[in-house]
Amino acid sequence: MADSSFDIVSKLDRQEVDNALGQTAREISTRFDFKGTGATIEWQGDDAIEITASADDRASAVLDVFQGKLVKRNVSLKVLDPSEPRASGQQSKITVALKEGITSEDAKKISKLIRDEGPKGVKAQIQGDELRVSSKKRDDLQAVQQLVKGQDYEFAVQFTNYR
Repeated sequence: MADSSFDIVSKLDRQEVDNALGQTAREISTRFDFKGTGATIEWQGDDAIEITASADDRASAVLDVFQGKLVKRNVSLKVLDPSEPRASGQQSKITVALKEGITSEDAKKISKLIRDEGPKGVKAQIQGDELRVSSKKRDDLQAVQQLVKGQDYEFAVQFTNYR
């Protein structure tokens, strides 16, 4: 019988992030507490979002609204890496970097966790920015998924290609 397997990845659903960004932009344009603050949120290239407002607290409030929209769309907040509010002329700006992929150090940590605490006979191999986990028994793979979900990593974890 062939091995069953799945991949552990950290991917970003750009469409969901874009939808959340659009909803946030519409909400801050209509909310009374953002009137006259010049609050905006927009893409900054492909991997970042920039928030602009007249004060640090207003920029932080826009970030909170954006995070709320992401949560409603089931996007993990671990993909966000917001900077501290910084002054830029008369305005305050926050740059939010979007994190995607598993670094080799993090992949090694997960692999070691699976080897040490996972069921016997489960193999984990690093393939670029993802991790392939394989075993003869599907129950063992489900146990590994529960083990990895139980850990608190600095990145979002998804399971794909379950075969």
